Amino acid sequence: MRQLTFLFFIGILITICSCRADFETVASSGDLTFSKDTIYLDTVFSTISSSTYTLKVYNKSKNDINIPSIKLGKGLNSKYRMTVDGMQGNQGKLFENVTLLAKDSLYIFIETTPNIADANPTNFLYTDQIQFDGGTNLQKVELVTLVQDAIFLYPEKYADGTTETVPFGEETVQGFYLNENDPIHGNELHFTNQKAYVIYGYATVPTGKTAIFDAGARVYFHANSGLIVSSNATINVNGEKSSTEKLEKEVVFSSDRLQPDFGYIPGQWGTVWLQKGSTNNKIQNLSLKNASIGLLVDENTLSIKNTQIYNCTNYGIQAKNALIEGENIVINYTGLASLACTYGGNYKFMHCTFNNNWNSSSQVAVLVSNYSIGATPEMKDLTAATFNNCIIYGTYTNELALNKKEGAAFEYQFNNCLIKYNTSSDPLYQFASDPTHYNGIIQNLNPKFFNPNINNFTIENSSPAFAKGNPAYLIPLDIIGNTRTLPPDLGAYQTKDFPK
Repeated sequence: MRQLTFLFFIGILITICSCRADFETVASSGDLTFSKDTIYLDTVFSTISSSTYTLKVYNKSKNDINIPSIKLGKGLNSKYRMTVDGMQGNQGKLFENVTLLAKDSLYIFIETTPNIADANPTNFLYTDQIQFDGGTNLQKVELVTLVQDAIFLYPEKYADGTTETVPFGEETVQGFYLNENDPIHGNELHFTNQKAYVIYGYATVPTGKTAIFDAGARVYFHANSGLIVSSNATINVNGEKSSTEKLEKEVVFSSDRLQPDFGYIPGQWGTVWLQKGSTNNKIQNLSLKNASIGLLVDENTLSIKNTQIYNCTNYGIQAKNALIEGENIVINYTGLASLACTYGGNYKFMHCTFNNNWNSSSQVAVLVSNYSIGATPEMKDLTAATFNNCIIYGTYTNELALNKKEGAAFEYQFNNCLIKYNTSSDPLYQFASDPTHYNGIIQNLNPKFFNPNINNFTIENSSPAFAKGNPAYLIPLDIIGNTRTLPPDLGAYQTKDFPK
């Protein structure tokens, strides 16, 4: 009984000590400090909410303080919203009498949903500020967001609650057919550079139609979205060489998450699927990144030039019994293979850089095979797989995989290429003693890329790939328009002034 009485009084004492109803605070004196003086909420599309950003506010004094107000400068009309230490305040815009203990801090979470009409028409910036207190004690943290106007393309939602779908192999996925006479957007098959495009679901080019992408077009794909080019349909990507790092004339296919933190994250959207029977597909000056599979080329023809593909979960280019001619292509950071030429076909690549910095022993830069597991028939003839003046490199020991099955043709040739591959007794990899398949091979030397971690594959004149190309396979201009000298460098870039 005595023990119970003792515990009872201890409980009362703890309750009294822990239930302090108020704090002896002093007024804020304008001495708050902040984790940032400006918060850049990065680029958002008009009417689409941003990610949530964080500001930490510190009270480094010895006193508990009262902040009379924390508010947005544009008041209740602001397109920004806040929570302050979990509190919603008045519509997320105004918070009054906020207590901040001595040597403590609080968190403010900020997001925004601006319209293009809210932005400055000159620079498309939407700005505001978080204001702490007022008068002589006023402190501010600036808020800045770049707003892009965009055309949103998405599947139709039906009255019964279902969503429009399109065929996706033997299945269906949420998607829609691009309409050249759409009552809202006009010709959806013509992607101009006037506004960005944001695609939800799989946009599909109908049979017999051609999708055209003008130089400078920007196409952003939401999660589980992509582009399908149907049988007897065509895609023409007409990018041009750009003069700045903004790639102002290139066509860009990317995720709709534009924040820098998402810039190198693979698998944010699906793929561009050139389906079996699509025809006369042409791609030039395209920059594609963050897909699951960059280009899925399924038993059709493709001419592809001056194209960069980065950060794909599976493949940069996955070809199945296709006919591809490629020049000045750079692919990096893919979970399985940067380039996969499978199920036979006919392929020719010149002055390309196929690298793979994905950190896995199962990845390679280039995979070539004449079969496809589960297909009928399982094997098809590989009539040609020719690589001229190329670099095949990466982080793994062997970055070239030649997977051959007897019973179908397997014709391959590598001329004047730098290839990362250890010595092997396999007859498919006799780089020095098999002139039928290999000529002028540089084996296992580091090409000394400037910085493959940020997809910069320029080289300098100390690189073993410098001036090792064969002029017989010359592409006169490199991927960014530099004139190649003789003998040319291997890979997609010709050496100029090496960046410092």
